[in-house]
Amino acid sequence: MDSVLVIDDEKNIRALLGKVLGQDQVEVYSAGTAAEGLQMADEHEPDLVLVDLRLPDTSGLDVLRALKSRHPEAIVIMMTAFGQVESAVEAMKSGATDYLEKPFDRLEKLRMAVGRALEESRARREIHRLRELQEKRYGPGRLVGDSPSTRQLREMVRQLAASEAQTILIQGESGTGKELVARALHYGSARRDLPLIEINCAAIPETLFESELFGHEKGAFTDAKAAKKGLMELADRGTLFLDEVSEMSAGSQAKFLRCLQERVFKRVGGTRDIKVDVRVIAATNRPLEQLIKEGRFREDLFYRLNVIPIAVLPLRERREDILPLARHFLAEYDAAFHKSIHGFAPAAERLLLGYAWPGNVRELKNLIERLVLLGSSERIEAADLPPPFGVSAPAPLPSVDELQTLDDLERSYILRVMERVGNKSKAARILGISRQTLRRKVGA
Repeated sequence: MDSVLVIDDEKNIRALLGKVLGQDQVEVYSAGTAAEGLQMADEHEPDLVLVDLRLPDTSGLDVLRALKSRHPEAIVIMMTAFGQVESAVEAMKSGATDYLEKPFDRLEKLRMAVGRALEESRARREIHRLRELQEKRYGPGRLVGDSPSTRQLREMVRQLAASEAQTILIQGESGTGKELVARALHYGSARRDLPLIEINCAAIPETLFESELFGHEKGAFTDAKAAKKGLMELADRGTLFLDEVSEMSAGSQAKFLRCLQERVFKRVGGTRDIKVDVRVIAATNRPLEQLIKEGRFREDLFYRLNVIPIAVLPLRERREDILPLARHFLAEYDAAFHKSIHGFAPAAERLLLGYAWPGNVRELKNLIERLVLLGSSERIEAADLPPPFGVSAPAPLPSVDELQTLDDLERSYILRVMERVGNKSKAARILGISRQTLRRKVGA
């Protein structure tokens, strides 16, 4: 329920507002002095405050300023006596949303003003909720993992996000989470409330790159029916994320270089310089130094982008992160798909740890999503894992030199069964041998 605080020394005004607004399912608090009103604002944090311009202990303008100081998001409507327009204008300059003249000869006008203010309050609450959701979803805390490199990465992202760093280059293999790092840099920064514009450089043809990035003026080319802002301009005061920057064509690299140097550009067909304040984050899964040697990437652009480099290691080089990530994705998809899968069997964990993960974190995430979606038991078993995770993968035919003895083959098969079921006693029952025989055959 919306809430309104009325601060007015006239008892009949407080009673009238309580009655009228109460009919609109609004919870109404009231105070007769500035001191009492400010105390109630601190206690109840109302969605809207109606303040009389004249109060017995101070002026309504002082109350307005105190409210804005203590509760910056507070929405305030000033109530003024007829003829106090100058004071009302001053109140608007000090942060009041609206003003109403007393006496209230038209209650409908009062209700409409309050209704508009409460709609604005609800909109602000929703923006605040979405902002918190974005920070929780994309902030540095989303960089999951226990490895030293990931802990170091989280701390580095926190420091850079809070800094004035203007240009950052993220390098790492496909699927390592470069996009997540870029979003953490944005949503962990003071720019979080401003745009994050993401561009996949591989998806923009060279002929469209300049228009997409810098925008165009009306009539700049055949289809330019109206002026259009480019992505660089839309990202002003926020963040521009250039993914797959290595795929930018030579012509596009040259056009982007000057803009990156000075944060100044012209729209296509325009003559006016447009200056922007944009944090530029670029990401690549290819070694730019090698592309420079091959003549496929400008060296001067690389040095402009590589002001602050961030390396995201492949998953095979930070194996301490595999199980924390797997458990994180399991919890995420378990909730999303309304399942009740509570973990991984030890044998399944061993298989996850033993895999090379050529697709990195993205491959792990996709696997867990599939396992949860198709799963029906309380935990992920080794048998649930598809090829090439060991137990289900067909073994290649050995060469003559690689042929094994029957004892070796038997031991290998027993170990595979043990990994599949995760339990020596159960494996022995399946194989039709005693637990002691099983231990003797595998040497454990």
